[in-house]
Amino acid sequence: MMSYLASKVTSATSSSNGGVEETHDDDFIEAVVCQESEIGENQMKQVELGEGKVLLVRQNGKLSAIGNKCSHYGAMLVTGALGEGRVRCPWHGACFNVETGDIEDFPGMDSLPCYRVTVGEAGEVKVRAKRTELATNKRARVMAKRASQDERTYIVIGGGPSGATCAETLRQEGFTGRVVMINKEPCLPYDRVKVSKTMDMNLEKCLLRTQQFYDDNDIEVMLGTAVTKMDGTTRELTLDNGYKIRYDKAYIATGSNPRRPPIEGADLGNVCVLRTAADAKQVNEQLAPEKRVVILGTSFIGLEAAAYCVNKVANVKVIGRGAVPLKESFGDAVGKRVMELFEEKGVEFVMNSGIRRCIGTDGMVKKVELTDGTLLDADICIFGIGSTLYTEFLQGSGIGLNRNGSINTDQYLETNLEGVYVGGDIANAPVHSNDGQQATIGHYPLAQYHGRLAALNMIGKATPLKAVPFFWTVLFGKSFRYCGYGQPDEVIVEGDLAALKFVAFYIGKGGRVIGMSSCQRDPVIAQFAEYSSQGKVLHKEDLTPNPFGWIPA
Repeated sequence: MMSYLASKVTSATSSSNGGVEETHDDDFIEAVVCQESEIGENQMKQVELGEGKVLLVRQNGKLSAIGNKCSHYGAMLVTGALGEGRVRCPWHGACFNVETGDIEDFPGMDSLPCYRVTVGEAGEVKVRAKRTELATNKRARVMAKRASQDERTYIVIGGGPSGATCAETLRQEGFTGRVVMINKEPCLPYDRVKVSKTMDMNLEKCLLRTQQFYDDNDIEVMLGTAVTKMDGTTRELTLDNGYKIRYDKAYIATGSNPRRPPIEGADLGNVCVLRTAADAKQVNEQLAPEKRVVILGTSFIGLEAAAYCVNKVANVKVIGRGAVPLKESFGDAVGKRVMELFEEKGVEFVMNSGIRRCIGTDGMVKKVELTDGTLLDADICIFGIGSTLYTEFLQGSGIGLNRNGSINTDQYLETNLEGVYVGGDIANAPVHSNDGQQATIGHYPLAQYHGRLAALNMIGKATPLKAVPFFWTVLFGKSFRYCGYGQPDEVIVEGDLAALKFVAFYIGKGGRVIGMSSCQRDPVIAQFAEYSSQGKVLHKEDLTPNPFGWIPA
């Protein structure tokens, strides 16, 4: 466990909280926070330390102390799930080592501070913390610097969260060669989940890291630059600016491009997609009280866009090809309740339909024609019908491409080309919680995890995939979470679906619970994610009589 040494001799002073003594100096604070008897084995306890808070954890008879809030969006970790040597955030599933504070699963970029813990003869637990870390509740890991004698070049193709995490992890784990991150977008990596949720996002505030961070840690960033060709034999990349660069190892996380249907008028000026910050800005700048918005697709992107727009425009109509939105992700019953929620908020649905063409005037859409011939007024049309994988530039590279553009990997994310790794949307990788079944999963936290794992394997620290798919969305202030993977044969809903306070269990072959979703029932999904990550399997019969009997007391 990390400990700190005081920069000068300190003096003990009496505090005003019942006579507890605190030891202060300019940089540190140390105080008794509780009695050892107040925290049992495999328990967590949040305690106050000066003006801050600390998370105490006891496992294997040992007490440790780390930051109390998730470094992603600030959830209180004491309400999360305690696993084997780590705690998982109840909101979005990020995991932190309980002894070091290091982030081990995502989302998020920063680790947590860890503090020195001592136990006195009378059982008093004392914690010593650095004041700045107590205030920020974040810790950036120490980075290696580039060494002039190290001639290796590791290239990261893709500047999303996966690529950013890979580049950063290489330096964190001691790589001293050249690190280059190539990003086709003209901006640094940012929190992409905000694109459809908060289209008025301030890009600068959403950056994962600043340019100064990359400069300080010798990570070269090429912005607004795309790789047009990869030669797996010569290990050379050709860029769209004509520049060629040779690599020793490469990580490819180029993600996907939003899909536009092959229909008339799809290229009109106010027909939009949502993938990048620029896309979000384009939509947001067009919103006005008199505007009529038509959204094609009942994916998470489409519904998040509808939820954002509905109070800013005259009306929002969502066109879906099925009968129920989100049925493939959440099941029929939950999908219907989500649809009711949207209708309660004023969103209109036209289901079992599609758009035949967009009709424009002076280059701007004015109406859309549905597949049954119905005409709808439309001042803005948004396509939210999925994406295509961005891997065309890899044709002829020697990397095996599947028909959908995905790339098969082993459990270390390495492709059929030695030294070339892929992750994020484009990786057809083993799913740890589903007996290693290969799958292509476009989840933000999993993409970040892939970036970290690939970096470890690139530098020779063999680490197999063990993450469990975890995603979330926020719709009209309600947070929906899901963990798992696969198409269920049965869905069991426990709780009050009408009140949106429920847990849904997804039952697959052999009665196995392959996934769970929830709303207003934290931290159940985080607990299931931790349960699954440990290789444990839950079956339908385990849900009776107590559907939550598998959760540690």
